[in-house]
Amino acid sequence: MSAISRRHLVTMAAGIVAAAAAPRAVFAQAPAAAPAAGPFVLPPLPHPTNAFEPHIDAKTMEIHHGKHHAAYVANLNNVAKTNPQLGSSKITDVLGNLNALNDDIKFTVRNNLGGHANHTMFWEIMAPNGGKPEGEVLAAIDKDLGGLEKFQNDFNAAGGRQFGSGWVFVTVSKDGKLAIETRPNQDSPIMDGKRALMGNDVWEHAYYLNYQNRRADYLKAWWNTVNWSKIAERYAAAKAGTLGV
Repeated sequence: MSAISRRHLVTMAAGIVAAAAAPRAVFAQAPAAAPAAGPFVLPPLPHPTNAFEPHIDAKTMEIHHGKHHAAYVANLNNVAKTNPQLGSSKITDVLGNLNALNDDIKFTVRNNLGGHANHTMFWEIMAPNGGKPEGEVLAAIDKDLGGLEKFQNDFNAAGGRQFGSGWVFVTVSKDGKLAIETRPNQDSPIMDGKRALMGNDVWEHAYYLNYQNRRADYLKAWWNTVNWSKIAERYAAAKAGTLGV
């Protein structure tokens, strides 16, 4: 064996020994970033995450509220750092006049403020054992939507037809007239100068753990979670011109 080869082997062996003796670097996973603080706040769920089982499972509620809705709030607070007017304006005013925003934030605000508004409404109008519609709300359903059974069937059908992600809403005018409408993504009726009396989220994150691709089954089961007393309050507020998101 040549001197060069012997020297090469000695050098390699020394390197291996040194590497084995050297202390090992410890790699720790970076902690998840905390939600950005700011003017927008994630509203707490009015009920425990398991309150809607078996219709909506606790894990879905936990992820839906604590991950998806929380992400919209965090994104808004990040934008508000350089656009403080967002935090000092009414949500309805911003969503109702998106074209007034600078182009560099318009898309982000549309998606995240729309998502924040939609989900804030969503948690509010859900409750276990939410009763049945009555009084003025029931009268409006009978008058404008053909009665409760037809309304629920038409609402479910509209939600089923919504391609991809989106929402199915019941909009309410200031004179109390009801209509069923759908919106893509996190768009809100507020963007068209309207108000949502109620609505159901048909994004897959709202139902996929239990229902997978069976959106129709989710839409039917969701009626067991509707809080009709809260919807009656929202209906009265709409007629009084005070309904927000």
